[in-house]
Amino acid sequence: MAFRDLELLREALTHSSFANESPHVSPRDNERLEYLGDAVLQLITAEYLFKLRPGAKEGEMTQLRSAMVNTNTLAALAEELGLGDFLYLGKGIAKGGGRTLKSLLANGFESVLGAIFLDAGYDAAYHYYLDRFRALPEPVQDENHKGRLQQVVQERYGLTPYYDSAGARGGRQREYTAVVYAGADPLGTGHGTTKQAAEQEAARHALSELDRRAASRKTAGGGRSRRRQTPEPEPGPEAEVVPEMFEPVVVEEPAVEPGPLAKAVALAAQDDTEAPPVPEPEPEAKPRRRTRRPRKAEPEETAPAAGDSGC
Repeated sequence: MAFRDLELLREALTHSSFANESPHVSPRDNERLEYLGDAVLQLITAEYLFKLRPGAKEGEMTQLRSAMVNTNTLAALAEELGLGDFLYLGKGIAKGGGRTLKSLLANGFESVLGAIFLDAGYDAAYHYYLDRFRALPEPVQDENHKGRLQQVVQERYGLTPYYDSAGARGGRQREYTAVVYAGADPLGTGHGTTKQAAEQEAARHALSELDRRAASRKTAGGGRSRRRQTPEPEPGPEAEVVPEMFEPVVVEEPAVEPGPLAKAVALAAQDDTEAPPVPEPEPEAKPRRRTRRPRKAEPEETAPAAGDSGC
């Protein structure tokens, strides 16, 4: 690559420790270009896998992309370029072996890729990365918590996790804090000396939290069902059976002489086979209603007159 703007390349190779110590040589560090290079790298790998694996599902492509952009892969690409020898580092970090530190090498490669994107365009960055990735002797793998978290969240919730990172200066070394979200729900928080390290730590905490939630739901749901389905233990042949444990306690109450109503209810509840059926009484014949008719007036008998004879 022949840079038209050499200041972009100088900025891509400048670590924040050197910018603080020697601002007259290189006043700007590579953190902004690292941020841009990370986004460009995500797009390059996504497009490449989309074309390479037309039948692959989202989860499979996510795993492959994680292997292409993890810290070990980018550090291996930087080592092939000998990038560590050209980094502008502070004196303390340089003496502490910073030129071989994988996180610094990976960050430097992303910064250079961002500078190539600005200086020569997307196609140049696309081929620059893929030509070197294909030339690696073997695929580089590491425990990528971010890739694993993305697969889990997409499968469970249908969402893509995103990270909110912020840097805070703590003495001579900057410390980053990252929070990973699934929608509006924060899943985990991480800290690290680099943005990638903080995001990896946040993803690791998020995976632990998701596993804890899944275990809690499984225990809560399964525990209730087991209590309902587990039969009561049967006593062994030598076990002493305590009547109070298996038989209900009966409390005898004093007998009370049932009243007339209780007796009637008890008789009605008896089985028909125990007592002969009681014949229903025949309907009583209604008395005929007599109509009183007025009597005919009988002629009054008149006494015979004194001169009449009895004939």
